[in-house]
Amino acid sequence: MGQTTWGVDAAIPILVVILLASIGTGVLFLVSVVAYRRRRRSQYGLIAVAIGALWVRSVVGAGTVFGHVPMPVHHFISHSLDLLTAGIVLYAVYMYAPGSVPSSEDR
Repeated sequence: MGQTTWGVDAAIPILVVILLASIGTGVLFLVSVVAYRRRRRSQYGLIAVAIGALWVRSVVGAGTVFGHVPMPVHHFISHSLDLLTAGIVLYAVYMYAPGSVPSSEDR
């Protein structure tokens, strides 16, 4: 069996999806940064970092399609960012759930 190559035609739909995901995630990242800057609360900063990691994941995907990021590196980075994102979101939910952090009313 020979090596399978996708070619340019097969890469175009993938590039479109990655481009749309990158734009959408980039917009969400900017919104999350604005929310953090307005509120100046740790949980907003954590969410901004998590969404930023998702945006970086899209950039890595584009780099893979363009041949700048080898597939093993792509998988390592992408899955590491998945773990980071899930960990940050779970940490934010756990640490900032109602009753877990004293509010100014409790002081």
